[in-house]
Amino acid sequence: MGDFIMVKALPPLAWFRAFEAAARHLSFTAAAAEIGMTQSAVSQHVRSLETSLGAALFIRRARGLSLTDDGRKLLPKVGSALEALTAATRAFDQVPSDNILTIASSVSVAQWIIAPQLADFARHNPGIRLRFLSTIWPDDFNTVRADIEIPFGSEKQVGRNATKLKSRGLVALKSPALEGSVDTLPLIESVGTSDGWKTWAEVVGGEPKPDVFVDTYGAALNFAMHGAGVALVTDVLAHHALETGQLVMAHEAIAPCTEGYYLRINEANSTAKQFRDWMFGKVEQNLPN
Repeated sequence: MGDFIMVKALPPLAWFRAFEAAARHLSFTAAAAEIGMTQSAVSQHVRSLETSLGAALFIRRARGLSLTDDGRKLLPKVGSALEALTAATRAFDQVPSDNILTIASSVSVAQWIIAPQLADFARHNPGIRLRFLSTIWPDDFNTVRADIEIPFGSEKQVGRNATKLKSRGLVALKSPALEGSVDTLPLIESVGTSDGWKTWAEVVGGEPKPDVFVDTYGAALNFAMHGAGVALVTDVLAHHALETGQLVMAHEAIAPCTEGYYLRINEANSTAKQFRDWMFGKVEQNLPN
């Protein structure tokens, strides 16, 4: 029998992107502003990359950062790789014409807001074809061309010519089959956002300690739906899960949320305006009571 070769998994692209930006600026704060993440998320991504590689990439000082020898060696390779990936994806980003509306959004928005209502849009707007591009962080929108963009972040990060989807804040959701309360059940945390269970504690009290960590609200909803615990997500995403009974409110409280989903369009595209008006109407209609 032949020998099995264990191949080490490649760290996520987001970790490399956070490292590259932090290394250029020698600042987690400046890197966060550039790539549309929170400072804590950038720091966490870099630490995760260091752990995965088994090497320190930065020397953390009170006045800022400096690269280690390993960090200096890695930076040019990561930079050239990111440039190559950007060039490669742009070559495929040829938006077709023929009345196709291109929408760039996170999978969370596509799955939990748009998909459940898409038949309604098609019914009222026959003949319009839709193309969806998946994005996660605000800087992902720099590498795509779309008629409609729905980024997530703070107004400072993504508010350029954008309007925020109305939201009351963060709600705690769980599977109806899961017995227990927020105080006794596992808590699911969406990392990379400014507000979470710590913010919840400021409103409700207690000292909630998350047990499961995911990188999107959509993933948190999916985990909760399968009984993994209580998800704390923006109520913008909650309507379909609540309406269909896949999830129920685990607590009546609503915690404030600094960030949110924004929508901006190509104002020259009349079809994009139709989609924007339709989506704003649906979001306002579907906010939990």
